[in-house]
Amino acid sequence: MMQTAKQFRSFNGTVRLLVINQFTINLGFYMLIPYLAAHLSGGLGLATWLVGLVLGVRNFAQQGMFLIGGTLADRLGCKPLIIAGCSLRTAGFALLGVVDSVPALLLASAATGFAGALFNPAVRAHLSHEAGDRRVEAFALFNIFYQSGILLGPLVGMALTGIAFQATCFTAAAVFAVLTALQIRALPQRKGDREETGGRSVLADWRSVVANRSFVAFSVVMIGSYVLSFQVYLALPLEARRLAGDGMAGTAVAASLFAVSGLLAIAGQLRITAWCERRWDPGVCLVVGLLVMGAAFLPPLLTAGSPTATTTGEILLRAAPLVLSAALIGLAQVIVFPFEMDTIVTLAGNRLIATHYGLYNTVCGIGIMLGNLATGSVLDLARSTGLPALPWVVMSTLGLLCAGGIAALQRARKLSAPDPQPAIG
Repeated sequence: MMQTAKQFRSFNGTVRLLVINQFTINLGFYMLIPYLAAHLSGGLGLATWLVGLVLGVRNFAQQGMFLIGGTLADRLGCKPLIIAGCSLRTAGFALLGVVDSVPALLLASAATGFAGALFNPAVRAHLSHEAGDRRVEAFALFNIFYQSGILLGPLVGMALTGIAFQATCFTAAAVFAVLTALQIRALPQRKGDREETGGRSVLADWRSVVANRSFVAFSVVMIGSYVLSFQVYLALPLEARRLAGDGMAGTAVAASLFAVSGLLAIAGQLRITAWCERRWDPGVCLVVGLLVMGAAFLPPLLTAGSPTATTTGEILLRAAPLVLSAALIGLAQVIVFPFEMDTIVTLAGNRLIATHYGLYNTVCGIGIMLGNLATGSVLDLARSTGLPALPWVVMSTLGLLCAGGIAALQRARKLSAPDPQPAIG
């Protein structure tokens, strides 16, 4: 904690504000979203397909609109987009607490999703501008605050939801309302990149970003890392409940998987980033992190196919490989994230940074959706064919392929400088 505090004080006020913002954003978001499905199905009695629709609209409104948010941040400046996003999420969360009709729920869900698309690329672009040549250090600090919000949010939400779901909604809305006021008062304005584009159209800017072949290749290769990281929420919890049962034991094991990854980031992010930065260049750091990501899916092979545990000792023994897997995924994310964010800025050539972040997030979001469909299919195939090791072998191989892809880009010197941009009118 002392090292984190020292690093925090070493940055200017804007960087400090931006990382605090991200902690608060995640705190407000994760105190509500994990309990939304239960409210929709249990509290409001919606059919399962309607619950999926409401949640899907939120995800689509965020993932599908990241490019729009990034483009607006580059043209209008980051501050207005951060303020707009926080304001919209305030309204969306408050609305979720008072409406019960499906159209109103869809509107509120879409608002909360689009809010994320507005401020997410803007925050990262603003941070990269303010950090200058200390971008890697700044994003390492950013990830500590990011993970802290993810860890604390559900605990606060659990306490509030125990009172009433509406209390959770209004508290989350209040968090974003305070955050909005803080942005208006304290966040400095940065000009957009409009003057750097020579008055070109939005479509011309998008074409220039897509024409950056190194950036597009990097985005596609990194999809795999996001699919694998998401397995802390999908494959690992499913396996935990298979091994420990659907009762309290299974819930406890699944919860420990979420916690270990975040705690590792909070405790070790700065040291691990500094250690990697002293030894390797960013491309090698990414390769190492992705190799660790692939290795994270080897421990579950030890218990693949094992029957459900019946005693506390068996539960602890069979949960250990899954906890180790979650820890390795967390370690991989700690290694990768600062250098990943820095590489995007490098490949963008320090122009249209928010647009690049927006497109990157959209590509990876689509990849996660397709990857989860594929993961579910592989899990079903493993059960139907009696090959319980299959999902873990496939995921480990995917990590190896991602590491190989980044290594190939590194050897071709595609991670150090952007492609020359064509003159598009």
